Amino acid sequence: MLGLTGVLLQGGNPLIVGLGILFLIVLLVVGLVVIGFARLWLQAYFSRADVRLSELVGMWLRKVDRRTIVLSKITAVQAGLQLTTQDLESHYLAGGRVPNVVRALIAADRANINLPLKTATAIDLAGRDILDAIQTSVNPKVIDCPDPKKGKETVDAVAQDGIQLRAKARVTVRT
Repeated sequence: MLGLTGVLLQGGNPLIVGLGILFLIVLLVVGLVVIGFARLWLQAYFSRADVRLSELVGMWLRKVDRRTIVLSKITAVQAGLQLTTQDLESHYLAGGRVPNVVRALIAADRANINLPLKTATAIDLAGRDILDAIQTSVNPKVIDCPDPKKGKETVDAVAQDGIQLRAKARVTVRT
């Protein structure tokens, strides 16, 4: 048996040589594509996040950031959340911030706050920072009025009779 180089050197059938070269090129392209997806797939597989290779190829065809989706899915699975790859991908395609939503869902789960995925994605798509809202719910924010960082510690006013009034307020925000 002669290898490909032996066939080329001995002047073998050009059709067979051409098909052999075409086969090698196709094999090389497929190999490069698989290697590009294999790293993410292996990471998901060993993290027990159910992401199929076909889903990764689909994300590539739909121009979805595969790394964002897979890492978000791994984060959710490691935190004990049951999210589907399709849900994360559809939120990404809608213009949502997938990692932010996943972190908010994890924070809500840890704080025993009932937050369904559809609600979290709707809040995110409305332009609100869902993670900040959950964190504010867990740890309320205290806002000083006026802000001492901007130079003034109180709001000052003088009445017509010359009495000066100085006011300072603290507002606690909890959503």
